Amino acid sequence: MKGLSILAAFLGGAAVGVACGLLFAPEKGEDTRVKLAELLRKRGIRLSSKDLEGLADDIAGELAPEQ
Repeated sequence: MKGLSILAAFLGGAAVGVACGLLFAPEKGEDTRVKLAELLRKRGIRLSSKDLEGLADDIAGELAPEQ
């Protein structure tokens, strides 16, 4: 069980890393969201555009420096 949780944590971290890389890429936000949606669909995760916007906002909020 411990090995499975470590693997899950690693995969979750990798997914967040990919999402962060996409969000910081020097492309327009719409293009980035399309790429993020395509990556998620390839992995069997389907999100509505509203959910995708929420995910992008959540990730950006987590990465923004606190003021």
